[in-house]
Amino acid sequence: MPVIEHSIVIDAPIEKVFAIARDAESYPEFMPDVKSIEILEKSDDGNELKTRWAGRIPQFGLTVKWTQQEKWDPVNFKSEYKQIEGDYDKMEGWWKFAREGEGTRFDSWLDYEYNVPLVGPLLHKVVKHIVEQNIDGIMKAIKQRAEST
Repeated sequence: MPVIEHSIVIDAPIEKVFAIARDAESYPEFMPDVKSIEILEKSDDGNELKTRWAGRIPQFGLTVKWTQQEKWDPVNFKSEYKQIEGDYDKMEGWWKFAREGEGTRFDSWLDYEYNVPLVGPLLHKVVKHIVEQNIDGIMKAIKQRAEST
């Protein structure tokens, strides 16, 4: 199962970066590969959510859909998520935010499995590359939004 780890430093306070990351409903406004996000359930404190996602894979003209459980920890600036149904065979991960000087370090960890019947290792490498590009794109979009607003 591929694991993808990425980190980025953002020139903005951790509280601002965390608030932008937590506002998933606005992602389609500034992330071209995110087609839609719908909140299906939300705890009273807003820290536990069930969300339905649709993401674009422009290389193949496809849309990937999944529903995930999310837990946000505003004290430790962390989020954990896990797909509960959808197109991935497995998808779970976390985001961590840490103060770094005047800015914020944003770390992402994803463990996923996406099997396409009757295809070989070459396509799995292509899928991994696309997933890595997607994670990188999300992180850069959050960085750009935090640094420009």
